[in-house]
Amino acid sequence: MAGKAVRIGCGAGFWGDSPEGAAQIVRSGNVDYLVMDYLAEITMSILARMKDKRADLGYAIDFVTAVMKPLAREIAQKNIRVVTNAGGVNPQACRDALLAVFKEVGVDLKVAVVLGDDLSDQAHRYRQQGVREMFSGAPMPDRLASVSAYLGAFPIAAALNAGADIVITGRAVDSAVVLGPLIHEFGWTPSDYDTLSAGSLAGHLLECGPQVTGGIFTDWHDVSGWDDMGYPIAECHADGSFIVTKPDNTGGLITQASVAEQVVYEVGDPASYILPDVIADWSAIRLEHVGTDRVKVSGAKGRPPTDSYKVSATYADGYRAYVTMAIIGRDAVAKARATGEAILNRANRLITKADFAEFSETSVEILGSEANYGAQARRADTREVILKIAVRHPVKDALKIFAREIFQSATAMAQGLTGFAGGRPEPQPVIRLFSFTAAKHDIPVTVAFEGRTIEVPLHVPDKVDGDEARAITPGPVAVPAGPLATVPLIALAHGRSGDKGDIGNIGILAREPEYLPWIRRSATPDAVREYFAHFVKGDVDRFEWPGLNGLNFLLHQGLGGGGIASLRHDPQGKALAGIMMDFPVEVPVEWVTPGGALEDWQKEAIT
Repeated sequence: MAGKAVRIGCGAGFWGDSPEGAAQIVRSGNVDYLVMDYLAEITMSILARMKDKRADLGYAIDFVTAVMKPLAREIAQKNIRVVTNAGGVNPQACRDALLAVFKEVGVDLKVAVVLGDDLSDQAHRYRQQGVREMFSGAPMPDRLASVSAYLGAFPIAAALNAGADIVITGRAVDSAVVLGPLIHEFGWTPSDYDTLSAGSLAGHLLECGPQVTGGIFTDWHDVSGWDDMGYPIAECHADGSFIVTKPDNTGGLITQASVAEQVVYEVGDPASYILPDVIADWSAIRLEHVGTDRVKVSGAKGRPPTDSYKVSATYADGYRAYVTMAIIGRDAVAKARATGEAILNRANRLITKADFAEFSETSVEILGSEANYGAQARRADTREVILKIAVRHPVKDALKIFAREIFQSATAMAQGLTGFAGGRPEPQPVIRLFSFTAAKHDIPVTVAFEGRTIEVPLHVPDKVDGDEARAITPGPVAVPAGPLATVPLIALAHGRSGDKGDIGNIGILAREPEYLPWIRRSATPDAVREYFAHFVKGDVDRFEWPGLNGLNFLLHQGLGGGGIASLRHDPQGKALAGIMMDFPVEVPVEWVTPGGALEDWQKEAIT
């Protein structure tokens, strides 16, 4: 890895992240770039509603007030450049607010804005073209709250090339905030597909902040310092390789396992991860421990990108409301179930009496009874639970009746009912995601910088040999040669889960290479679908991940609509990997006998 290393630190992984992350990177990270990722699909609709109410809103205000205002002087003194998607649906307003702050604190930093992602004024044209939702095939709704294309990293690089100290984007793919600076620093071109893929991987690892430095790690007991977690830094080189690390004397843990968990987060086919600038192939990447809290990442490959952008639109689909309450004592689970049914029956009767239709969707979860485990639940005898009731209705006033009638249960229903959380619930809009693709040729992208407009050239390559995804040969399935024992998956693997709309993603990583054939044998797509039958309404796909000794599962229609369209307590699939850790896997019985590789795991069955 000869030549200069560019150090990029991520100070925010979502809108609402602590401003201490950015402060830590600026003050202790010794970085060249501070990047921050604020946007998710649903965030865009929230920002769009803000902009509708006030023309000078629609961006992540925290970025300006809580991050840049207190850090501007230090950022300027240390010559740290900043790249963020905090612009949301109004990046120009974000720029103007930022420049006002710089004037107030007395610093002179140049701000560029990337434009072109907002396609709201083109919605009618796409609707006339008969655009369909890319997963469900549904027609485009009549009214949309936001319409945003996922732009790539070259506009960011163009802004940096022009001399910007701060680059603000609207909706760009999350990894672009890291890839853009690398394109600028190393002069990567649109056809440098392997390094573009590698830079995108660096961005993918950094984009969620401490999730790559030991946050939400399966082996949580190995991680110390949760109260002062280190935010991630990538030391990047021109060949595409990089080292994941964090500031000294901060909490967290960076190992091959913790990095691998973040690699698999919210990825589908690891050999064909479609991004605006490249189709990334991360199936054969290599992770190497090169020092305390230092993991080298290499081996990413890439292919020419597609000729279209992914576009995410959001739209309102009625309202939802939910309430939680505690039920304590004997028969808590049965009493909670009866209470939930009674509240829903009462509310349905009263809303129909008021000439409203019945609820369009309801959800009752008895938290504490292992409701998220479905048929695998083991805690029906628990003596304290939280009852969560959620409902959806096209009319807000119908949900006000639901909110009014909940508390009647306190004197009329289960003994031991207590602890209503938050008072009467206020109905909230249900926001759904509508994803489609749009031709890049129809979407001009520009950079606004110091009163001038910089046009960003479009790169759509002709198809060449090797453009198609390489087929990954499925690995071997274990062939039993004797008696078997059943152990939970966590004995053999660790994992990470997340979401893409209504698709749950679970990445499973074998702790030892010899475990993988046994995991593959038991964790078939059909078996995983049956295990999650209480959640999954579509198919389950399984992808091989040979470079990480792992498998990646996609659970289609697995999140109840996903995001804030879902009534579930876990609408983004954050708990799916934890549930999967109890998936039963058959292994040779000698593995769990004294002296065996898994002797610490109690045998659950021998066949």
